[in-house]
Amino acid sequence: MSVKEDALLLDSQLCFSLYSTSLTMTQLYKPMLEPLGLTYPQYLIMMVLWEEDGIGLKDIGARLNQKSGALTPVMKRLEEDGLLNRVRVPDNERQLDIRLTPKGNALKADAFKVNQCIIESCGMPMEELIELKNTLDKLRDNLSNA
Repeated sequence: MSVKEDALLLDSQLCFSLYSTSLTMTQLYKPMLEPLGLTYPQYLIMMVLWEEDGIGLKDIGARLNQKSGALTPVMKRLEEDGLLNRVRVPDNERQLDIRLTPKGNALKADAFKVNQCIIESCGMPMEELIELKNTLDKLRDNLSNA
């Protein structure tokens, strides 16, 4: 096979390695998040709020690299489940601040256990995981600026 043909092999593609690894990772999370009553997208939102409670919907979207409209149905479900409140900002009716409820705050300890299980499942030393994460962050930033 020529170099040109090798370049088009699925297993030669960086994008496929990233895609398939991401799918595998989210599938690993699914049964661990079920007891918490969270989907993976909900878990990501909760992690942002555990880090910084009471921030705007647009800020959450920016942190997750998602548009606000895509997050709204997920937020509504979290609110229905009693994990957060969406509060209109008095000075700006168009702005929503998202605040954790006591129930939402209480999930943080269980989420930490999920995080530890995921790290163990990776089967790699912590130093390598940190290096991989940093490399992926750099790749994401480079692609965003391309």
